[in-house]
Amino acid sequence: MINDFLIINCIGKKEDALGLKIKKNFFIQKIETNINKNKDTLINSIIDFLHQKKVIVDKNFSIIINMGPGSFSGIRISLSIAKGIKISKGAQIFGYKDSQLAKFDLKNIEILIEKNLLENKLIKPIYIS
Repeated sequence: MINDFLIINCIGKKEDALGLKIKKNFFIQKIETNINKNKDTLINSIIDFLHQKKVIVDKNFSIIINMGPGSFSGIRISLSIAKGIKISKGAQIFGYKDSQLAKFDLKNIEILIEKNLLENKLIKPIYIS
């Protein structure tokens, strides 16, 4: 069961954001995704967000990634960050297709979880070139 999680919605749209559910609280942080401007922006945003909310990332924590369709760079960077956190902290990783999330809010994210629409095999992201 997914309880506490970080959701990374980084597919190259102006709605790109991070979401964090921790201890029944949900927080959203808009993110800058212009990777030409600063290649470390996404990872720094995630680290700062997790530290600010005093999150403990371990095997009981989940990371949920938007697998597209969307920006090749945004999706690949999101997947790389999630896999790095999984390797270093043991977090679980799940993915969803952009069309499955009607609105980036806790209610709709919990619908994804309850309906088992999340995938744990993240090999086939959908890119737009």
